[in-house]
Amino acid sequence: MNYRIKSGDTLSALALKYNTSVDALMKANPQIKDADLIYADATMNIPGATDGFDSAPGRSGPNLSGGRTGGTSGSAPPDSADGTKGPLGNPYDIARAQLGKNAGSLKLEGSGVGADMEDWVPNNVNCANFVSACLEQAGMISNGQHDNSVMGLMNKLDADPQFKRVSLRDAKPGDVVSMKVGSGEHVVMFAGWENGQPKFIGSNNINSDGSQRISYTSMNYPIMAIHQYRG
Repeated sequence: MNYRIKSGDTLSALALKYNTSVDALMKANPQIKDADLIYADATMNIPGATDGFDSAPGRSGPNLSGGRTGGTSGSAPPDSADGTKGPLGNPYDIARAQLGKNAGSLKLEGSGVGADMEDWVPNNVNCANFVSACLEQAGMISNGQHDNSVMGLMNKLDADPQFKRVSLRDAKPGDVVSMKVGSGEHVVMFAGWENGQPKFIGSNNINSDGSQRISYTSMNYPIMAIHQYRG
């Protein structure tokens, strides 16, 4: 999210307000050289305010729906033997094949997920763009249901009789998870459980410039909805 600095703002206060850290704000705003010196009316990027980002090691936070908390990222994501499947495949497996790619580069690919992503979307807010493309590739939604906003995609899945809301304990790899992040939202896909913690895969703000990369991670943001494809 682009934020216009107000008189009296400090990085520490903004980090607390938007559920992030001073270090993350510094990394997302390389123009800020001194954490104690920011200027009113200047514009800065707030990582995670409109999209998610990987949790810092050992970081705790609000409980997820279902009473579990997020943690640090794990190793390689597992196969999705029990995942939800569409007519053309499992969106979790489709997302898994994109791991490590920057969203900005993925959007320019001429086939697969990249071809279904809209390339005009800014590189720091591609979470819904990416999830929509994976659902399209799995044959679960049409191109007309593609949405680049979290709330827009959530509303379209609510209106689709092939999707049903489920609880976190009933989630399967490939289910669409919409989260509340500060004053904004983020959307990823459920990836399974690891050491008692839920894992997710999606387009997350983990690059030093605040842009997104496809990653597998724990998160500890409040869950708004989990949509499961019924077919």
